[in-house]
Amino acid sequence: MPPDEIELVLSPLAAPTTHGYAAPIAHRAVAGFDGRMRPRPVRGPWRAAAVTSFLVFCVGWLTGCAVDRAASNPGSTGPPTVGPGEITVRVLQMNLCNSGRADCYSGGRAVSMAAALIHHHRPEMVSLNEVCRDDVGVLKQAMSTTFPAAAVASAFKSAEDRPTQAPVRCHNGQQFGNGVLAVVRSPAHGFRGYSGVYPVQDLNDPEERVWVCVDLATQFSACTTHTASTSTTIALAQCRYMLNSAVSMMSGRDGGDSIILGADLNLAARGSPSPQSCLPRGYQRTDDGALQHVVVSPGIGVRSHSAIDMHDTTDHPGLLVEVVLSRH
Repeated sequence: MPPDEIELVLSPLAAPTTHGYAAPIAHRAVAGFDGRMRPRPVRGPWRAAAVTSFLVFCVGWLTGCAVDRAASNPGSTGPPTVGPGEITVRVLQMNLCNSGRADCYSGGRAVSMAAALIHHHRPEMVSLNEVCRDDVGVLKQAMSTTFPAAAVASAFKSAEDRPTQAPVRCHNGQQFGNGVLAVVRSPAHGFRGYSGVYPVQDLNDPEERVWVCVDLATQFSACTTHTASTSTTIALAQCRYMLNSAVSMMSGRDGGDSIILGADLNLAARGSPSPQSCLPRGYQRTDDGALQHVVVSPGIGVRSHSAIDMHDTTDHPGLLVEVVLSRH
C-alpha cells in the first residue's frame, strides 16, 4: 500500500505549534495494544519539582553511562575518516516504554531521561518507539533548546488496532506509536513526512505495526519503526518491507537518497533470523547488543556507537550512533 503523506511546513522555533511540534502526518488512524502490553495501575503524575530533580540527577549519571563499542556490522573495515566533503550525524534511538500499560512503564521518567540525554549528547536525529504523542513534543523542545539556532522537524505515527479500527492509546488517552525528530541544517527547505501500516502483520496480535519517516530534502531521510514483538518471522518481513518497499515508495525518490533508520526491530543482534538478512545490498547496521538497531543506506558509514544505560526508566538501553555521510 502507498505511504501516507503530507508536506509539512517548517515553522520558526519561536512560534511552535499548539503541541510544540510540527503538524502530524495525515494517515488512516486505527489502534491497538502493543503485543508486550499488560494492563497495570498507572502511577501518579510527576510534579514539576520532581521532574526537575530527576533531570539534574540524570545529568549527573551521564558521564560514563555510554560505553563505546565497535560497530557490529559484518564486513565493516573500521570507522570512516571525516573529510571536508563529509558531515557527521549523531543518532539517538530509544524505546521509552511510556504507554502506561506495560510492566516496563516508569511513570514518565523515561521521557525525562531522554530529554537529559538529548541535552548531553546533542543528537541531530532522535528515533522513538513506544511513546505517547505529546512525548514527541516534549523531546522536540529539548532538541530545540539544544540547537537554538536551528529548526527541528518531527513526525509521529500511531500504531493501529485491528479490532477497534481506532488509534492505539496510551493510558493517558494520547495516541501511542513511534516518532522521529531531526535537526534541519537548511531551514529554507521544507521537509516532508511519510508513514504507513505494514501489509504483513501478525493476525494473533491486535496491534498493527507502522513506520514513519521525515525526508529532509537536502540532507537525508530520518526513519523509525517498531516491528512485531510476537513473531520474529513477521518482524523480519516488516524490516524487509521497510527497507525495500516503503523507502522506494516515498514520492519523488529515485533510490539514491540517504536513509537513516533508528528502530526497535525486535530481531536479536546475534539471533536467528539475523537482522542482517533484512538489509538490502550496500546497507550497514549497528546495534545495542539486543533488539535496537541503526541502519544506514549505501554511502553512509557508521563511525561509532554506544549503548547508554537508561537507569531502569525503560526496559531498553539508549543507542547512540555517529554516522558519516557525504555533504550534498
